Parts: sequence; C-alpha cells; structure tokens
Amino acid sequence: MIRVEHLYKSYGSLQVLKDINLSVQEGEVVSIVGASGAGKTTLLQIMGTLDRPDKGVVSIRNTVVSDLSEKELSRFRNLNIGFVFQFHNLLPEFTAVENVCMPAMIAGQTLDEAKPEAMKILEFLNLTGRADHKPSQLSGGEQQRVAVARALINRPAVVLADEPSGNLDSAHAKELHELFFQLRDRYNQTFVIVTHNQELAGMSDRQIVIKDGCNYNA
Repeated sequence: MIRVEHLYKSYGSLQVLKDINLSVQEGEVVSIVGASGAGKTTLLQIMGTLDRPDKGVVSIRNTVVSDLSEKELSRFRNLNIGFVFQFHNLLPEFTAVENVCMPAMIAGQTLDEAKPEAMKILEFLNLTGRADHKPSQLSGGEQQRVAVARALINRPAVVLADEPSGNLDSAHAKELHELFFQLRDRYNQTFVIVTHNQELAGMSDRQIVIKDGCNYNA
C-alpha cells in the first residue's frame, strides 16, 4: 500500500537518507526507530509529501506522489494522509469537534456535513462529552486524542505519527499507544510511527531501524 524505493535526501553537504527501501501493508502498525538525527522525521515528512526527495519514488495507493503537481499533491495529502505530531497543533479558537472537522472542510465539506463523522470518531475515542470544549479546556491526553480524530476524519490511507506520545506522561502515553491498535482493529487503519518509546515500538507489527541514513528491519 505504501512503497518507498531508492530514496535519497541531502541538505547541502549533509546526506540524511541513503537508498531507503521499504513497504508498508494496509492495516499494519509500523514503527520507525533510531538515534536522534538518524533521519526518521525526514523520512516521515517525505512519505507524507511534506518534503520531496532528491531521488527515489514514494507510492501511496498506487499513486507515485512525486509525479503530482503541487495542487494535486495538496489534495492527495488531504484525502489520503493523516498526521499526528508530538505537539497536537490544535487551533485554540475552535472546539474539539471543529478541529476534527477541519480536514474534511478543506476537502470541500461544510461543518454540518463533516460533524456526524467527527462525532462518530470522538465517540469511539470517548470524547463525546468534550466535543464542544476548546483545546485549553482539555487535558494533554484529550488534546492528543482530538488530534488523532482529526487525522482520521477523511479515512486516510495512512496515519503518520511523529513522536505522538513524546509530550505525554506515561499513563496517557500508554492509553494513546493502545488506541492506535484499537483503531487498526476497528478501521483496518495503517499507522507509520516515528518513536523513541520502546514500549510502543515493541507493540508494533514491525520495526524499521534508520541508521546512518539507511534502513534495516529490527
């Protein structure tokens, strides 16, 4: 479902990624691990079409994303890729449900059209009672679950998560980790997760190690 072939990326004279080759199947939960500065986030950003490689192919649902124009890429990203970051990046002036609806509204739906699906996801995440609260009224764990709901609203091919539990205490981190697998079981959702958390990496179906710009199976 996701295919990365012969991927290279440099920033000036610094070669960050060197001949990365990997694939991810639908419904897999895959962790990308490695030392700080190994290139994990760079790889995730390229897989998420937020950055372009110097060389190589990224294919998602049989679409070679490097072949798309910027306008096509923006629409493809919105419909096919969900993002969860270490810092949830919720919009402070909007409620939880409004934040969840944002990607659907960018895709062309109205708020009223997007709300039923948003509420369905929030219910699954045990956040129905917090739907009308703004981010400042939510706990850290609740904010991150809202961010997960936002990533899911367009039923993307893959959710890419960059250190999603890095800003949470151990109890909320464990809750978030378990949530990823519940979502995989419920929606057959695919996750690719960059993490330093050994517990989360160990729970994953597969670990991909990035070292010296190359990838290895753990």
